[in-house]
Amino acid sequence: MSYPEKVYFGEAGEVSARYRPASTPIDNGVPGSGIHYLATTETTRGEFGLYRVVMRPKAGGPATHFHRRISESFFILDGTVRLYNGDKWVEAGEGDFLHVPQGGLHAFRNDSDAPAEMLLLFTPGAPREEYFERLGEVAAADRAAFLDEHDSYFVEN
Repeated sequence: MSYPEKVYFGEAGEVSARYRPASTPIDNGVPGSGIHYLATTETTRGEFGLYRVVMRPKAGGPATHFHRRISESFFILDGTVRLYNGDKWVEAGEGDFLHVPQGGLHAFRNDSDAPAEMLLLFTPGAPREEYFERLGEVAAADRAAFLDEHDSYFVEN
């Protein structure tokens, strides 16, 4: 394993960091439930996407699925999130982490009576914002193409 290829070739560095205060409103959803776009594929030049997911009590979650082109990692910030690792469901709490490589079956849910928060990390970066924003409005006839475009393949449990 070695370091990746150079991306920056300047001699003195540059001012290019982005700061996002905790008080920034949710990017997709409503207060108390939604997604903060912390670092999108666009801002990281395709390296990764990082999102803070705020889940209301009994929010549920997506069914078992996998990705062919991106890995997905979960880091629980607060509350209890049920994580499916492809073999079994695990009750994950603050500080718990799950990494799912490409092809790995996974799912997540908040079935508890309390809110929960977690970080989602996708690598390499992918334009997940459109997926988050449009999933609920895609017509059934267009759903398969939309899911394929967004590297999401759901399986029967």
